[in-house]
Amino acid sequence: MVRNDKIPCGFASRDDSTSDESQSCARVSFSRNLRYGETDLNVLDVATRDVKEMSPRPVLLFVAGESFAGDHGSPDVAGPLQDQAMCFAARNGLVGVKVNYRPAPANPWPAGAQDVAAAISWVHQNIDLFGGSRDEIVVIGYSAGAFHVASFLAHPELQVRDSGVAAVVLVSGIYRSSADADTTEKSYFGADASKYDERSVFPGILNIDTPILLAWSALDSPRLVAQGEKLKELLCNSATHCPQTIVLRNRDSLASVLREGKLEPGSKPNLERDDFSSKRHRALSFCLSMISAQTRSAFVARENRYPLFRIML
Repeated sequence: MVRNDKIPCGFASRDDSTSDESQSCARVSFSRNLRYGETDLNVLDVATRDVKEMSPRPVLLFVAGESFAGDHGSPDVAGPLQDQAMCFAARNGLVGVKVNYRPAPANPWPAGAQDVAAAISWVHQNIDLFGGSRDEIVVIGYSAGAFHVASFLAHPELQVRDSGVAAVVLVSGIYRSSADADTTEKSYFGADASKYDERSVFPGILNIDTPILLAWSALDSPRLVAQGEKLKELLCNSATHCPQTIVLRNRDSLASVLREGKLEPGSKPNLERDDFSSKRHRALSFCLSMISAQTRSAFVARENRYPLFRIML
């Protein structure tokens, strides 16, 4: 049976989540600035728990970037936020990986997707050194990172050796640019709008069998919401699958989720207030925490190779 229901995710108070940041990363080890590509921007971080596991652990690979352009890799997404998501993954028995990619204008399309492919290839070849499983890689793309991950899937010609993944999560992404794109978007896709369709994720993403979990926020711009809804519509009308959708709402509870280090599938946090800023970032954090817990629970169950995404489909 196809499931198309929308699952609410929440937001967290910055004050609460910040106060628990050091606690959430207790007994988590980071390996920083590991080179996966040819430039100084092609680096990634790996987070693992300071407890040896008997069997290889699933891997959550984060590709986040609020903008396509910048002077440094993966621009505008705060490092502490990504570290907190990685710590949550590690504390729940997964391996967290955060990817830095080359931004425009110095690195236009398809540099982002090529970097995603190279990073995933690096994980395939090296993640066993950190106790991770190359067969259980879930890639989470946020904002510009969501496009790079989707583009990686949609354009097999951009993929490299050992670039298979178990599933992907796409959060608040642009999947087809348009003539009304802002300057940072155009710096990546180019000024010639006639090339935007071929540089989009369509139709390639409609022809893959990789499971997709799709998410956007109720607080996103109308354009971002429309992009997510259109991608879902086309996927549901394709021969592949109709993804389950997570709608991020104006709610509060990331702090409690990260404190406890777990969230059972289907559970709902105690949500109360909505008077805070940077809501999209907190929405991402909460959503990642829920996905992390569900992923670990499902992978441990081992009902089949990718049971979590069998449920999602």
